[in-house]
Amino acid sequence: MSVSEATLSGRFESYLSSLTSVFGHADRIEPLHDYCCGLLLPGERKSVEPMAAVLAPSRVSAKHQSLLHFVGQAGWSDALVLAKVRELVLPSIERSGAITAWIIDDTGIAKKGMHSVGVARQYCGRLGKQDNCQVAVSLSVANHAASLPVAYRLFLPEAWAGDPVRRKKAGIPQDVIFQSKPQIALDQIRKALADGVAPGVVLADAGYGNGGGFRTALTELRLLYAVGIQSNATFWSPGQEPLPAKPWSGHGRPTSRLQRSPEHAPLSAKALAMDRVSDFSTVTWREGSDSDLTSRFARFRVRSAARDFEQDTPHPVEWLLVEWPEGEEEPTKYWLSTLPEDTDFSTLVDTVKLRWRIERDYQELKSELGLAHFEGRGWRGFHHHATLTIAAYGFLIRERAAFPPSAHQIRKNTPIPNRPRPRGAPNPSGTTRSKLDRNDP
Repeated sequence: MSVSEATLSGRFESYLSSLTSVFGHADRIEPLHDYCCGLLLPGERKSVEPMAAVLAPSRVSAKHQSLLHFVGQAGWSDALVLAKVRELVLPSIERSGAITAWIIDDTGIAKKGMHSVGVARQYCGRLGKQDNCQVAVSLSVANHAASLPVAYRLFLPEAWAGDPVRRKKAGIPQDVIFQSKPQIALDQIRKALADGVAPGVVLADAGYGNGGGFRTALTELRLLYAVGIQSNATFWSPGQEPLPAKPWSGHGRPTSRLQRSPEHAPLSAKALAMDRVSDFSTVTWREGSDSDLTSRFARFRVRSAARDFEQDTPHPVEWLLVEWPEGEEEPTKYWLSTLPEDTDFSTLVDTVKLRWRIERDYQELKSELGLAHFEGRGWRGFHHHATLTIAAYGFLIRERAAFPPSAHQIRKNTPIPNRPRPRGAPNPSGTTRSKLDRNDP
């Protein structure tokens, strides 16, 4: 092992040693090291059996059983581990600037069978269609340099939530009930606030942003947002609002509800944008890897018209941002944001576009670290595997922040950890082994 490889190995060992305090029993230290090593080492599959074959080729069965118990049955806390990862990794991210965004998203994991916990026929973003899959909701904290998932929870379809037989077989905790994805996301956000995580602008796609209840809850939590919406969401044109309640005629019950009429009605986001073609202009929001990131946008100060005829007061004024790329026949994306009125155009665009970081996270977590490779069927194993994957990813983030070449080396041809030797095997180098390189806790 070269000096640079030994140094890298030492940093990895130090990182994992910092995590051991939240795993409880000392006999979990070895499988923690093994599992994270297996996730970082090269390999097409990062499920338990192939990792065991790489880590301990002379005793695959024993290593397989050890890892299987650790990830599928051991009673350590996902929440405590993720909190510790956050504590260890956020300072590295924040060296490049304060946290600016909280990104909500969900990811689908395709499954062939129907027996793994939470599997149902539902939309899978990775496949781009409805199919058998698991879907997990996550919250990531981000700035322009990096992002880190700090919460990750399986979406449990109603068919699973209401089936006691399948719940028992998969080990689903009794307090886990059916919740929509936005409800899960709001729980994650509230927990992050309670834990004192530095807040950022909440970013989410239209699956979350199109629901007025989700946006209202964020405002009640005093969080700003910049979320996707669908083109058919309705708004009052800039400078307009619903009509006031009709004056009481003296007969019947007086009403305080807002009014609209055929001559005074809201427009869909798409109609509003296409009526104002001249308002679109080219905006460059940041530098890309090859060239500046540029497109055509328009922004408007508007009031939402969503069911305001049931209200006494209009919705507040917000930003409606619309993207209409050159060459497209109509606008392609829409966002609603509570960023301040004096926010400049490029900052508004840059904020909504920062959501790309979660796509990169999932790409690396799945393709490089095996987030989607877990083959167990239970609730605990599903979440333990995800937590350990995020822990391994946290180490890569720290390496990138301090030693960018090392982070690349870890992913592509990582020299750490050395393949563990069977207990009692001689050390060919004749030197004392580190904790990372030995099998005893």
